[in-house]
Amino acid sequence: MAKLKKAFFCQNCGAQASKWVGKCPSCNEWNTYVEEIIQKEETGSNRVSTTKSKPIAIDKIENKGEIRYRTPDNELNRVLGGGLVPGSLELFGGEPGIGKSTLLLQLALKWRGIKVLYISGEESEQQIKMRAERIGIENNQCYLLAETSIQSILQHLEQVEADVVVIDSIQTLHSSLIESAAGSISQIRECSGQLMRFAKETNTPVFLIGHINKEGSIAGPKVLEHMVDVVLQFEGDRNHMYRLLRSSKNRFGPTNEIGIYEMQGSGLREVVNPSEILISNRDEHLSGSAIAASLEGMRPMLIEIQSLVSSAAYGTPQRSATGFDLRRLNMLLAVLEKRCGFRLGVKDVFLNIAGGIRVEDPAIDLAVVSAILSSSEDIPIDSKSCFAAEVGLSGEIRPVNKIEQRILEGQKLGFERIFISKYNMKGLNSSDFSIQLIAVGKIEEVFNQLFG
Repeated sequence: MAKLKKAFFCQNCGAQASKWVGKCPSCNEWNTYVEEIIQKEETGSNRVSTTKSKPIAIDKIENKGEIRYRTPDNELNRVLGGGLVPGSLELFGGEPGIGKSTLLLQLALKWRGIKVLYISGEESEQQIKMRAERIGIENNQCYLLAETSIQSILQHLEQVEADVVVIDSIQTLHSSLIESAAGSISQIRECSGQLMRFAKETNTPVFLIGHINKEGSIAGPKVLEHMVDVVLQFEGDRNHMYRLLRSSKNRFGPTNEIGIYEMQGSGLREVVNPSEILISNRDEHLSGSAIAASLEGMRPMLIEIQSLVSSAAYGTPQRSATGFDLRRLNMLLAVLEKRCGFRLGVKDVFLNIAGGIRVEDPAIDLAVVSAILSSSEDIPIDSKSCFAAEVGLSGEIRPVNKIEQRILEGQKLGFERIFISKYNMKGLNSSDFSIQLIAVGKIEEVFNQLFG
């Protein structure tokens, strides 16, 4: 008879304790410890590698070069750093209904010549088939399995010998060696560990779909994110049609690249040129709108900043930002108030980034300030002008990186003027661009150029 062992786990961070405690010493959350029964067996069907390993000098290890699977999804290839690495474990997180299952099922159906096993613990084979028919792609190399037992899944993996495995989702799997419920800390840790061993031993890439909690982070223990090789976040507002795929961890590539998709009735469509969709088509000039030349990874894109400044009707001025850091908005308003003399402290300020995306690039500061000033003065900005600069605390216009790519993106989309920092002009030749470069050093100079 196997020996039963009880332990208490924090449902927020996964910390373990031998007895119940009110406040978690790791994450400082209250009343998050839950008792779980752990059953450990000395014998069983645990997957244990039969290969013996020994220490090897690093100069004796043969470098076989970087091998990647190019997926049929170019946006996913961009975020992964060029493709899928064999034996890697990818964790795919996002809000409910954002399109995680649709994206990976679409990937499995599009991938020709690769055997993909799609394992679902949330839907039946008939439900997945209905979604596949809605996507409208047929592939006889895509196999479906509705199963939640990790022991049964490992047996099917050995039989099918799939090239790529998709698990939807990791929170629904359970192991018979552990008596706690599916989705608990110990179950997630055990199932993820067995899948990781399978991926490394067989050199098979595995996608894990993970739920998120109310704070927006992936549910389960933090050790889950440490175990996997890549952590992908699928972001976006369900009220908007655009979705962003970001990488918060990538052992095989950069973490600053993004992929952009458009949600349609037949699935997710890759957005090749995001600048054209993030700038609205306006027939008339309106105040409070400015175009920023942003950069996500190596991809330049132009986004529209919308602002509304009005008198505070209820005494206390309101500050609201969608897609932009509210604390940075408050900082920019303080700079305009203190350094430049604009009286915005008694006015409501609302800021929105068109398209429902979130941008953290500091190079959009100048566009944010220009949109606020345009709405405050009720004077529209020239539709052929764009901005690429950071604003400092003393009101100076600071330089940004990769300024040439930003300028060329504005030039490609037909803009005639771009406002940049005068400190970015070093090494730039204005004759190399058909767009006019306007170098500014203070916010007052920008105001005079825009509004006279």
